[in-house]
Amino acid sequence: MAQGFLPFQYEIDSREGGMTGLAGLPVYLEFAQVMGFGRIVSQNVQARDGDQGWTDEQMVMSLVLLNLAGGDCVEDLGVLEGDEGFCRILREVEHWGRTGSEKRSLRRRWRKKRIRTMPSPTAIREYLELFHDDEQEKLRVPHTAFIPGAKRSLDGLVRANADFVAEVQRRTPAKTATLDILLALSLRSGPRRAASNPESYQLDKPATTKLVTIKKIAAGVS
Repeated sequence: MAQGFLPFQYEIDSREGGMTGLAGLPVYLEFAQVMGFGRIVSQNVQARDGDQGWTDEQMVMSLVLLNLAGGDCVEDLGVLEGDEGFCRILREVEHWGRTGSEKRSLRRRWRKKRIRTMPSPTAIREYLELFHDDEQEKLRVPHTAFIPGAKRSLDGLVRANADFVAEVQRRTPAKTATLDILLALSLRSGPRRAASNPESYQLDKPATTKLVTIKKIAAGVS
């Protein structure tokens, strides 16, 4: 098609597949790989038991990518799954940097041929339920503020986020905190009852800047 007023042209590609409408996501995939995102999640979260099915790394990465792509609900994973080009990239990235035995172990998690690149909405919902503690709900008192205790898997997710931020800070030290940084409790402390009101809680002053949204960190690191 001939160039019009603006300096661009349309080109027709006759290929039927292999294209992606999510060209911005591979940049975040690369960023996650360089920062050791998968290793950090696998070491800390450990919500999944056994050696079958989706790993914690795959589950958490799928949720991160869903958020980065602007998804509103887990059903929107179908948009990512339906993008053939992006799925090809994601499958290649899953095996990048792994040893031969690690690649074989990853393939053996599936008794049948793996069809999907990303977990289904149902699988994601079931995974998220692993972070919920029904026993804590029994302790809830009607009409009273309640802070449920975190399960081990949820604590692990907090540690993973902290370790990820620490790795970013190690590679690209920041001397000044910005609005992109979310101050959170140091892992060494937790909420405590306020002295002025025993029914309320206050947060201890954080010793360090522990948590940062992955999306904003990725956008700010050169």
